[in-house]
Amino acid sequence: MTKLRRLLAIAALLLPGTALAQKVPVLLVPDRVFTATDRVVHEGWKVLVADGRIVAVGPDVTAPAGAETRVLPGTTLLPGLIDLHVHLFLHPYNETSWNDQVMKEPLALRTARAVAHARATLMAGFTTVRDLGTEGAGDADAGLKMAIQQGIVPGPRLLIASRALVATGAYGPKGYAFDVPQGAEEVSGEGIVAAVRRQIAHGADWVKFYADYRWGPGEPSRATFSLDELKAGVAAAHDAGRKVAVHASTPEGMRRAVLAGADTIEHGNDATDAVFALMKANKVAFCPTLAATDAITRYGGWNGAAPEPEAMRAKRASYAAALQAGVTMCVGGDTGVFAHGANAREIELMAGWGMARNDALWTATAGNAAILGMSDRIGSIAPGRIADLVAVAGDPLKDLSALENVRLVMQSGNIVTNP
Repeated sequence: MTKLRRLLAIAALLLPGTALAQKVPVLLVPDRVFTATDRVVHEGWKVLVADGRIVAVGPDVTAPAGAETRVLPGTTLLPGLIDLHVHLFLHPYNETSWNDQVMKEPLALRTARAVAHARATLMAGFTTVRDLGTEGAGDADAGLKMAIQQGIVPGPRLLIASRALVATGAYGPKGYAFDVPQGAEEVSGEGIVAAVRRQIAHGADWVKFYADYRWGPGEPSRATFSLDELKAGVAAAHDAGRKVAVHASTPEGMRRAVLAGADTIEHGNDATDAVFALMKANKVAFCPTLAATDAITRYGGWNGAAPEPEAMRAKRASYAAALQAGVTMCVGGDTGVFAHGANAREIELMAGWGMARNDALWTATAGNAAILGMSDRIGSIAPGRIADLVAVAGDPLKDLSALENVRLVMQSGNIVTNP
C-alpha cells in the first residue's frame, strides 16, 4: 500500500485541477437551476453554499455579508452527476484489448491511468461514481479512494467493489496453456461467504457478482453461480451492510440474481418481460449500460447508421422492455469500455432511446443517489445537502448534449473548475 500511495502522490503532482478551498460563503447565480427535488428547471434561481453544504436555493436568495458571488451566465446548475457503473482501472478497448490490459499492463501503469481517469470524471461533472471492479488490478481501488479522500489527487467520491467475484473458471483471460491472472476473484461453493467478507475487509463498499458469463471463447453467456451460492453471498454482504450489484445478461442469470436479493443488475442484454416484471416486484434496479454496447459495436466497425447490428437491436429491445415494465433505472454506462470523462453518453442514450430528458437527468442525480442509499447527502439541490454541483452551458432539458459543456464543478463546497 505504501508503494501505491507513493505512485498516487507522484501522479497528483503531474495533474492540474486541485480544488480551490472554499474560504467564504459562495452565491452561485446561473440562468436556471435543476434541483432534482422535482423534474423541472427553475429560471432565475440561485444557490447559496457555505461550509461545504447547500444553505439555500430559490429565486430570492441573497449573498450574506462577505460572501463571494459567482455569476454563471447562460448556464444550468445541477446536482453533481452520479455514474453507477465505471471501471477506473480500464481504458477504451479500441486502445488496448481487455485481455492485454489485464495481462500486460503493470499495476503502476494502470494506477497512473486510474488517477487520470478519476480527474477526467470529476471535471466532466460526475462527483460520485460506483466503481464495479478493478478488473485484475487487485485492491488498488481502495488506495485510489483513500488518495482522493485525503486530497492527494482530484476525483469523484468513490464507492468501490474491490476485485468482484466470479465463479471458478468462468471469467478471463482464457485460452492459455497455463494459469494466468484473472480479471476478478474466483470462488465457488462454501468459499463464497469468506470471499465476500474478505473483499469487504479490503474496502469494498459494494459487492459485485458475475451471475453469468461465457464459459469458453465464442460461447454464449450462461449462468455461473447457482441460486444457493448467490443467496449465500448476497446474505453475507447484506449482513455486513453492503449492497450487491450483479453482472447478468441472460434471463436465467438475472432471475437468480433477483431471487438471491441483488440490489442492482447490470447489462440485461437478453432480458425478457418476465424477468423485468420480477425485478420490479422485488425492487431491483437496472443499469442497462447502453453506452458500453454502443462503444463495443462501433469498435467492431459499425458507423452508427442503419441497419443496426443485432447486438444493438437486442439492447434497444431489452431497454424498451425495462422502461415498459417500470423497473427502477440507474445511470451507469460501464465507463472505461469507452473514455472516462464521456460519462454523460449514457444519459444521452437513455433519453434518445425512450426516456424523457427530465427523467434521465433525475435518474443521473436523485435516482442514483436513492439507489446508493445516499439521498440525504447527495443527488439534489436542497438545504443541508453536500454542495456537489455542476454548471453546464445551455439547458440540458432541451438538449442533453449540454452536459458535455461543463463550466463549473463544485465538490463538497470546493470549486474544482473555474468558469
